[in-house]
Amino acid sequence: MQINPARLQQHFEAMSLIGKIGETGTNRPAHSPDEKKAFELAASWMQEAGMTTRIDNFGNLIGHLEGKDASLPVLMMGSHLDSQPYGGRFDGVAGVLCAIEVATTLKENNITPNRSIEIISFADEEGWRFNKGLFGSKGILGKLEEGDLQRKDKDGVTREQALKEFGCDITKFKQDEYKQGSIFCFLELHIEQGPVLDVANKSIGVVSGISGPLWWTLKLKGMAGHAGSVPMHLRKDAMLGAAEIIVALNQIATQVPNAPTVGTVGTLNVFPASRNIIAEEVTMTIDLRDIDLERRNKYEQQLRNKIDEITTKHQLTYSISEDTNSEPRYCANWIKDIIHNKCRALNLDAPELMSGPFHDSLPMSYATDYGMIFIRSKDGISHNPLEYSSYEDLVIGTNVLLGTVLEILKK
Repeated sequence: MQINPARLQQHFEAMSLIGKIGETGTNRPAHSPDEKKAFELAASWMQEAGMTTRIDNFGNLIGHLEGKDASLPVLMMGSHLDSQPYGGRFDGVAGVLCAIEVATTLKENNITPNRSIEIISFADEEGWRFNKGLFGSKGILGKLEEGDLQRKDKDGVTREQALKEFGCDITKFKQDEYKQGSIFCFLELHIEQGPVLDVANKSIGVVSGISGPLWWTLKLKGMAGHAGSVPMHLRKDAMLGAAEIIVALNQIATQVPNAPTVGTVGTLNVFPASRNIIAEEVTMTIDLRDIDLERRNKYEQQLRNKIDEITTKHQLTYSISEDTNSEPRYCANWIKDIIHNKCRALNLDAPELMSGPFHDSLPMSYATDYGMIFIRSKDGISHNPLEYSSYEDLVIGTNVLLGTVLEILKK
C-alpha cells in the first residue's frame, strides 16, 4: 500500500499560497484569517478522506475518522498550520498534510480502522504572536496557565480577543478537553529543522526525544543619560549589561564541545531607544534547551550567577519572568521500534536523533505515548522562506507514517 505522491505535492502547493510572502515564504499567524483559510482548505481534504471536521474552542482544527469500536482510545496524528512571520512552507504543514494523505490512502483501500483516528492542526504551536506557544495542544489537555488568555500581540490584541474573532467560545474550554486515557498514542511527522539528516544524506530520521526548553523574559534596568556627557565609569548602561549576558549565555551553552545544549537571545527591546541616550531599560528573551535536564539545570544556575555578577558590576537591577519550563520528553520505545521496522522494510537507513525544537508532541507526551518521524531539511534551514524539504523525502516519510499507522491499528 502506497500513498499518492502527486496528490500530496498538490496539497502542499495549494497550502503554500495561503499567507504567501515572496516566492517561497509563509506568514500565517495563529488565530488569524489566514489560518482560518488554511483550516478550511485542510478540512476539505479531511472530508475527502471520510473525516468529520470541526474547529474547537481552543482554535484547533480536528478531523475525526470513526473506527469500528468508537469506545477505544483514538490514534491521533497532526502538527500545526500556523507559521513564523518569516517562515517556510513545510514547518508544521508536513505533519498535517502527510497525516491527511495517510487517512485518504486508508479510505481508498477500504480500510475502516478498529479504533478511531483523529488528525489535529493545533492552534499556535509557534508562539511568536503572543510570545508563548503550544496553546492548542496544551489546551486539549487542560494544561493552560494563568494569564495565557491575557497575553497580547504587538498590536495590543489579547489572545482572548483573537480567539473570539476566530469564532471560539472561551467559556467552553472544558468541553473540548480530552479525558485521561482517551488518546491511545500521538504521531507527528515533522521536518527536522536542523542539518543532521542533510549532512548524513539520509531522507528520514527516527526521533528519540525532545529537548526541554527553558524560556525567560529578562528585564534590565539602569539609568538614562546623555551619551555625550556621562563618563563611562559613572554609567548604568542596561545595553552593556545585556551584551555581556548574551556573551555569557553563549559561553555557558558551549562549555561542553559537541553537546546538544543551545542558548539563544532572540529579541532585545530597548528604552528609550535613541542613539544619543544611554539605554535605561532592556527587555530580552532567553532560550536555553538541552536533552539532559541535569545539565540544563546546572547551566541555568550558572546563568543566574552571571546575571547577578554582571548587573552588580554595572549597577543595574533586573527581573526574570519564566515563560516556559519543560523537561526533556522521550519518545515511546514501542513506537520507535515500529517506525524503525517500517524504515527497514522500505530499505531506509534511518538514524535516531533528538529534536532541539519543541513540537506539539511535547505537551502530548504528558497524556500519551508519542513517536516522531523527521524529514530531511535542506541545509538545515527552517523558520526562513528558504526552508525546503523535497517532495521525494516527504513521500518516503508519509509511506513510513502509513506503515506505522497500519501496525499501530493492530494493537
